[in-house]
Amino acid sequence: MRVMLRAHLDTAATNEGIKSGALPEAVQKLMKAIKPESAYFGLSEGVRSCWMVFDLQDSSQLPPLFEDLFMQFNAEVEVSPVMNAEDLTKGLAALQS
Repeated sequence: MRVMLRAHLDTAATNEGIKSGALPEAVQKLMKAIKPESAYFGLSEGVRSCWMVFDLQDSSQLPPLFEDLFMQFNAEVEVSPVMNAEDLTKGLAALQS
């Protein structure tokens, strides 16, 4: 299932992660694990944030994927099902049946 990760990262924790190199390592590890179809980084609600769209095969993947974000960077994480335009068209077509 295509999902979107939204993570807000704690400023003090990410400041330390930048100094130590832990933040770029964690981001690379996460991206290698999920192989996102898209990934964006910026500020949201006043903190460093990221958004990644990827294919989640099984909900049991969630704890090992995001534990670094929680433990190292005090992250607030949301994972939500999302659709691209093709998925939406297919879903709407099913309503017509």
